[in-house]
Amino acid sequence: MLQALGLTPSSEAVYRAMLSDPLGGVADLSDRLGLPEPAVRDALDDLADMRLLRASRENPDGLRPVSPELGLELILRRQEDELIQRQHQLALSKAAAARAVAEYADLRPNTAVDGAERLVGLDAIQAKLEVLAREVSRECLSVMPGGAQSRASLDASRPLDTDAMNRQVSLLTLYQDSARNDTDTHAYARWMTEHGGLVRTCPTLPPRLLVFDREVAVVPIDPANTRLGALCTREPGIVATLVALFEQTWAAAVPLGADRQQDAATGLTPGELELLTLLSGGLTDEAAGKRLGISLRTVRRQMAALMERLGATSRFEAGLKAAQRGWL
Repeated sequence: MLQALGLTPSSEAVYRAMLSDPLGGVADLSDRLGLPEPAVRDALDDLADMRLLRASRENPDGLRPVSPELGLELILRRQEDELIQRQHQLALSKAAAARAVAEYADLRPNTAVDGAERLVGLDAIQAKLEVLAREVSRECLSVMPGGAQSRASLDASRPLDTDAMNRQVSLLTLYQDSARNDTDTHAYARWMTEHGGLVRTCPTLPPRLLVFDREVAVVPIDPANTRLGALCTREPGIVATLVALFEQTWAAAVPLGADRQQDAATGLTPGELELLTLLSGGLTDEAAGKRLGISLRTVRRQMAALMERLGATSRFEAGLKAAQRGWL
């Protein structure tokens, strides 16, 4: 009953026994309670420390129990004083933490200015994404170009996506069609859809971007090298433009579970048509591969198949024949 006040079962038993018979010694208490004498002595020490026992005036070598009305009131008062001290210390700690955060914000390079924050380095980007993922409450829009995503990127995203989906946040993610051919990326995308996320793919995508609750966006400083850093902005005009770009791309994309259908007129897949368009527009094989998120070998293999289908012996001839057939 008195354990909530800090008494052990043994201490409470000894205290009750002494209240009923304050003249009993250690041996007597041991016999009455069925406790070893060392346990009785430890209980007496605990009771003395809690001021529930005091020196007896009648027996200078003995102890007497303090009445429950006084003793327990003293314990409660002492606990209240300790609680007040802890609350005061907690308030001081919070104030110190707030000052430290403010001072740190002045020192760190990744600090928001006029609604925008330049994030330098992968660690700074990851730290910011963790904060935004924790704060998002409704929706997160993601564009993940480049085809296959790195294992490190997927591993870093999984706990953030898990927490968001557990909180019923809508996750809409765009991958390139080529991501379907990568085991890790495709498995991650299917895991997302199984847990309530929405995933679509498209032959080509705009640069990488993330939009949280349509209020804050994160985009790479240099889309060609995302390791250089990112820009986090809350400017309504910029965020609205990025959301419109996402929605336009999303409307043209295909859900992950659906197959890419060949065009009825040409017999080509959207990826093959996009490859023809890119190469006809003057892009090199390597540049076209980067836009489509596929390897240089895949570009050349697909282009060789297209040339054979067109009956062309050169890229130039293939472009002419594709245009004549209305493919471009």
